[in-house]
Amino acid sequence: MILRFSARLGIKTIFAANRPIPGLPKTAVMEICPPGEGEADKRIAALAQPGDLVLTRDLPLAEQLVDSGIAVMDDRGRVFTKENIRQLRSLRDFMVGLAENGLGVERAPSYGKNEFITLANSLNKELSRLNSQLPGIGFEHA
Repeated sequence: MILRFSARLGIKTIFAANRPIPGLPKTAVMEICPPGEGEADKRIAALAQPGDLVLTRDLPLAEQLVDSGIAVMDDRGRVFTKENIRQLRSLRDFMVGLAENGLGVERAPSYGKNEFITLANSLNKELSRLNSQLPGIGFEHA
């Protein structure tokens, strides 16, 4: 979905991970990062620039990027901002602490049609917002 959307708008899309992401077409730009804790996050942080949009579930990475002025959202369409990232990070750290102490943690519900629609709508809104903030730069429509 992301690749079709970005291709239609002429937006360069880069995937960074410690291993190949299944299902990506061979034409996708894939950055394979060195193995190790946080290596993909380091690469994403190094690549991201103001005007970019990063999709991640990783709240520590999201917080770092938001603090650097990068637009960030998760794969469910939630946009991370300076106003909400601290609270979300605090809740995440609390839940990790519970899990580390052997207490069961409720997982996020499965990903379905509603989540897909929310992501698509949020992606459209956030890209439009970013596009309007960059004078003289617009989407290249294919």
